[in-house]
Amino acid sequence: MIRYALKCTEGHRFDSWFQSAAAFDKLAGAGMISCAVCGSAEVRKDLMAPSVSASESQAVTAPAPPERPERPLSAPAHPAEQVLRRMRAFVEKHSENVGRNFVQEARAIHAGEAPARPIHGQARPEEARKLAEEGVPVAPLPFDPEAKSN
Repeated sequence: MIRYALKCTEGHRFDSWFQSAAAFDKLAGAGMISCAVCGSAEVRKDLMAPSVSASESQAVTAPAPPERPERPLSAPAHPAEQVLRRMRAFVEKHSENVGRNFVQEARAIHAGEAPARPIHGQARPEEARKLAEEGVPVAPLPFDPEAKSN
């Protein structure tokens, strides 16, 4: 396992663990790493100090890392991230995840063919645009409900 300090194009910094350097490169190349604060998929490695272990007789002092408050990796780094976590928890608790059936289910609810209830799921941008043009009330979520956090 390897831990990287990451930074998005908006300047938000966060840490994440990866199985290997190759795993990071593969996920980053596929756009599967996103900023925990703003959701941007434009994420790159940030400057970080190496972790060096040595015996007592070979004490090695690594250079000080850039100024960043210490926090557990699971703790939000920014107030916006806290809001997004609360929003995600609310959506997951109070709506049904219909996954990839979102477009069909949203149309059925709008037409009165399925019981009215809050739902969330996945739709391609062009599908969501068509739903909105048809008068089906939809809105994008500022997070991916399918993504699992560590």
